[in-house]
Formats: sequence, structure tokens, C-alpha cells
Amino acid sequence: MYPSCANLTDPHEFSICDPTRNETEPEPIFDEDLEKIVSMTVFVLFGIIFVVGLIGNALVVIVVAFNPLMRSTTNILIINLAISDLMFVIMCIPFTASDYILTNWLFGDLWCKCVQYMIVVTCLGSVYTLVLMSLDRFLAVVHPISSMSIRTEKNALIAIILAWILIFTTAIPTAICHGEVSYVHKGENHTACLFLSEQGYRHDLFQISFLLSSYVIPLSLISFLYVGMLSRLWSSGAPGGGKGSKESRKGKKRVTRLVVFVVVAFSICWAPIQIILVLKSLNLYKTNAITVSIQIISHVLAYLNSCLNPFLYAFLSENFRKAFRKVMWCGRQHQSSHYILTAPDTKSTRTRTGGNTGNGAPSVDIL
Repeated sequence: MYPSCANLTDPHEFSICDPTRNETEPEPIFDEDLEKIVSMTVFVLFGIIFVVGLIGNALVVIVVAFNPLMRSTTNILIINLAISDLMFVIMCIPFTASDYILTNWLFGDLWCKCVQYMIVVTCLGSVYTLVLMSLDRFLAVVHPISSMSIRTEKNALIAIILAWILIFTTAIPTAICHGEVSYVHKGENHTACLFLSEQGYRHDLFQISFLLSSYVIPLSLISFLYVGMLSRLWSSGAPGGGKGSKESRKGKKRVTRLVVFVVVAFSICWAPIQIILVLKSLNLYKTNAITVSIQIISHVLAYLNSCLNPFLYAFLSENFRKAFRKVMWCGRQHQSSHYILTAPDTKSTRTRTGGNTGNGAPSVDIL
């Protein structure tokens, strides 16, 4: 979740904002040559994630922003997710990557607080956008008629604004309890951006609360909503074998696929690093070559989620696939750009789970 602190052999044990610092000189976890290889490999991986995440999420924003016909409640939430992931990619990955190849935090105490604060804010923003998207799908599937007056663009924007206000407010303690820390390692002075446990802040309580707020609670909400959707789809699609039953089966398949991608991908990407962060805060995570390797892989996997979201929530939609192809083709043939961005295939708007957006625009199914 947080930028790692210095290199693989420093007193911070290559932690992700781990507040513990050894008083004695630690034994190197890897030999010097292997450490350089690992550091550069992870640096390159983060660079790839940065580029893919930047391009993928930017494409989502461009497609919706330049296509008025795609501004449905679902797509408003999708564009908010893309913006949140863009902020996460921009505010987090460059500084994390720099920590893999630098031995000092070079950006000062204030920027340390800002970075840690924005990492938490953008992470929570992404997670709870997924919750809002799940709620939107739940209302569309379980209450397709009665929710038409609720699932409007205006209400979607209000929900997004309220969510961001709550997130920006509740994340303030993150900035307070993080800061630039100086320490001596191998006779040299170093600085790192760390949790300020020496000032009395409880790192274990911080990590446990972060686990609950950014993983357990949102994942539970998403699971609950999709269980409700599946139950409704299975019960409503059981009788009959005609066209309605066929369409119901198609709906079941789409929702089941979304459940698999959302719940499994989210839990797989974030579970390892969340567990490691809590264990480290409780001093239960022993440091050796194997555990550090696991932590590095978990770190990369968690960041990979910001690249997966555009694919999971955009490329699974036929509308978005066609729009992406048109946007990329537009770059090659600029003279046809007006037609490309304003005349989407009407056939692609046929798959809806019910209702409209409150302003007459069709609701685009992300499945």
C-alpha cells in the first residue's frame, strides 16, 4: 500500500512504511548483486504498471468524456473509478519505484505526509467506487423499475461527491501519523518516509483499521450485493423456457462473470499485502529472503489492481470495446474523428439490465 522504505538491506527491512528500526547493523537479506537485480526488476515492473495504468484509465476517461451517449449512471461511476486509479498511479507508483533504487527519501517531510495521505485517499476512492458500482448493479437487477428514479446521473454525482468528502476527511490521520524520519545505517545518515510510531501513534491499530476500511468492509458489501443479485436472477429465471428464460440465463452469465472478476480479482490482488502489513505492524512477520520476496510480489500484485480495473470494468463491455477501438483508430485517421466519437454503434446499447439514467440516456451494461 505504501512506498517502501529505502533498499533491501536497510534497517527498515524493505518494509512498506514499517515503523520498526533496528538498533544494530542488520545482516543483508540478499547479496549486493542480487539486491541490485531485484531492485531494478521491481522498478521496471512498477514502470510498466504505471504506463499501462495511466494509458488504460486515461482511455476510459476520454471515451466517456467525448461520447455524450455513454454518460450513463454506470459510466459515471466507471469514469470516477478511472480517475481514482489515475490519481493512485500518479501519486503512489513513482515514489514507490524510487524507493527501490534510492536509499533516502528526497522529497521532504511535507511531501511525505501528502503522498501517504493521497495514497490512502485514492485507494479508498477506488475501493468505494467499486461498492457504488455494485450498488448500482444491485438496484438495476433486483429493483429495475422502482430504482429508475434513484439511478440518475444527478444522484450518482451526489453519491460520488459525498464519498470523496468522507474519504478526504477520514484519511486526515494518515498525514498526521506519517513523516520524514532520519536514521543511521552503516555509519551513514539516511532519511525515510515512515509511520511515526516513536511519537506515540499505534501502527498496529492503524494497519488493522486500514485493513477493515479498505478491504474487509468493502469486500463484504460487494459480496452481499452480488449474492442478492444472483439470488434474484436465479429465482426469477427458473420458470419457463422461452425467450425470457434465455435472456435470464444470459443475464446470469454476465453477473456471474462480473462476480468472479470483481470479488476474486480484488481479493487476490489486495489480500497478501494487507495481511503482511498487519503482521508486520504486530511484529509477527519475520524477515528473511523468502518473506521479503513474498512481500515484494504482494506489493507488485496490489499495485497491479490499478491496471486491472480498466480491463475489468471497461473491456468487459461491448460498448467500451468498440469505443476504445474507435478512439485508437481515430489517432491513426484524424480526419474521421468526429464520426468516431459521436456515432457509436446503436447495436451496442442493447444489453441493459433495466432502467435509464434519469436523463433519457441508455444505461450501458458493464458486463
